[in-house]
Amino acid sequence: MNREIFANLRARLKKTQKALAELLGISLKAVQSYEQGWRAIPIHIERQLYFLIVNQRGDGQANRKDCWVVKKCSHKKECPAWEFQAGHLCWFLSSTRCECTADKNWKEKMTVCRDCSVLTSLL
Repeated sequence: MNREIFANLRARLKKTQKALAELLGISLKAVQSYEQGWRAIPIHIERQLYFLIVNQRGDGQANRKDCWVVKKCSHKKECPAWEFQAGHLCWFLSSTRCECTADKNWKEKMTVCRDCSVLTSLL
């Protein structure tokens, strides 16, 4: 995630830098540093922002489609997204079966998920 996307997501949440810092459990200085591009945005902060955007009340909830439907998954019954009925949150869960992300660390998984139609349709 780059600084422009970070700032855009904060604006979509209608949060000040201070309010977003409190929501994410980080310092105001950290939010300012991310938006200025002085510090890299950690994966766990990126995931939290996506989670907040995806679960924000509003029209976005109508666009939710389960990953096993979008991807026509043949491994869904072995996948935690299916088990927990969280097909719109597959990018947030470990050990998902699509795109071979089960064996990837969070950084590698988010590299795959950032371009996935399941997540991008929600943003």
